[in-house]
Amino acid sequence: MKLVSVRRKTKNEKRFSEAMGMLTTKVVYIQKTLLNVPVKTLHKYRETYYGKIKDCDDCRISA
Repeated sequence: MKLVSVRRKTKNEKRFSEAMGMLTTKVVYIQKTLLNVPVKTLHKYRETYYGKIKDCDDCRISA
């Protein structure tokens, strides 16, 4: 049994970008886990409508 592992998880989130306005995208979180408990988010990214991969720092989370 591994103590430390890396897990990839996909969630739907509402995002806001200046060019497109409000959009709902699938955001992929890559997390380090310790005994299946998430400890740290290593990276998060999203895929655009055209298939490009973008970092989530490009758009803001709307409240």
